[in-house]
Amino acid sequence: MKRYAIQQLCLLICLCLFSCKPKQNEIPPVDLPQIKERGELVALTVNGSASYFNYRGEPMGFQYELAQQFARSLGLKLRIQVVKDEAELIDSLLRGKGDLIAYNLPITNPLKDSLIFCGEENITRQVIVQRKGKQALKDVTQLIGKEIYTTPGIFHERLKNLNSELGGGINIHEVPTDTATAEDLITWVSEETIDYTVATDEIARINRTYYPNLDISMAISFDQRSAWAVRKTSPLLAEAADQWHKENIGSAEFKASARRYFELNKRPSYGPILSVREGKISHYDDLFRKYAKQIGWDWRLLASLAYTESNFNPDVVSWAGARGLMQLMPATARALGVPPGKEKDPEESIKAAVKYIASMQRSFERIEEKEDQTKFILAAYNAGIGHVTDAMALAEKYGRNQYLWEHNVAHFILLKSEKTYYQDPVCKNGYLRGTDTYRFVKEITDRAEYYKKKIRR
Repeated sequence: MKRYAIQQLCLLICLCLFSCKPKQNEIPPVDLPQIKERGELVALTVNGSASYFNYRGEPMGFQYELAQQFARSLGLKLRIQVVKDEAELIDSLLRGKGDLIAYNLPITNPLKDSLIFCGEENITRQVIVQRKGKQALKDVTQLIGKEIYTTPGIFHERLKNLNSELGGGINIHEVPTDTATAEDLITWVSEETIDYTVATDEIARINRTYYPNLDISMAISFDQRSAWAVRKTSPLLAEAADQWHKENIGSAEFKASARRYFELNKRPSYGPILSVREGKISHYDDLFRKYAKQIGWDWRLLASLAYTESNFNPDVVSWAGARGLMQLMPATARALGVPPGKEKDPEESIKAAVKYIASMQRSFERIEEKEDQTKFILAAYNAGIGHVTDAMALAEKYGRNQYLWEHNVAHFILLKSEKTYYQDPVCKNGYLRGTDTYRFVKEITDRAEYYKKKIRR
């Protein structure tokens, strides 16, 4: 609660500084008519798993998709402006650098003096993340005597305050952000490494789509209302946002976006591979052999990539919209020459994936060790090349080797879900769920080695 008060004080200082600017620096009123004349809606947001992030070279995020839908309903193009934090969101809006805050901004009475909150009002809270089952805690008093792990910041502050309210007894462990991120701790709960951590219910809901064994039902904080916001001088834009949310919250498009981020399983189930006794990995082995030669890869490594991506199912479509045997994003597939309607064709998918890998080989040509270069390429295939170059920049900044994977660039890939790192000035691509990318690389390379032992070349 103390940290929350400090955050609110920072927001108020931003408002006071802005209100003290000389009159000649005030921006002219801009409302919906002026925005429509311009033809573009500028939305301000912050990087995060629920708001906006870059995945495989394409922008994604629940709030981003809603802003897209809203802009489209007005006949406008959308331009996203990413800023560092909530204080900068408000400052940028009041300085005219954007028209709308497309982010769940906490609703407070002081902010209402300068902003109009609009759109859907959301309720957020902090929750205990634990595993499902009979042993799951039901009441905060049951936290006494339990070991709870959390990163520094608002979650740690809330636990300390709750411990004081209960008269002590909660064993709180603060984990440094360079050791583990909040999402790492959630992963550890799922994997039974630890029993409890804390997250916002929004982040917890997203992570439950990766780990269905999580229980996130027990709140430990007061409810916090949040919504989009515009300047006081944009009442027509606020009215339009209110109307759009009212009319579209039940629409198929709105529900599809909510389902994509908060409901769809992000880890598809995988069936067994074909019997290795028959010397066969999949029905597409001949295609893997044919095209792997073009990039100098062992065909069994290419097959391992396909297994992780699609379980050798050319009809699968991921939660993010990636399609086909090699799970290429639509824009990437078009850029690589996949004909329209052929995204699910196995040969077209493999051929395009090999072109993509070849382009990344050129991008990472300074990595001399071939095994390391392969890991960089796999990481870029999973997350997008920008996130890998961000991690390389972080490695260089913090004195590690930017051309080595294990314990060097991989370390910072894992940390790219932590604000301290993805908001570092050397990072250009923001938030990444780095744990998934690290595991992606490891699973593919480990399985490829298994294939090499069991399947003849």
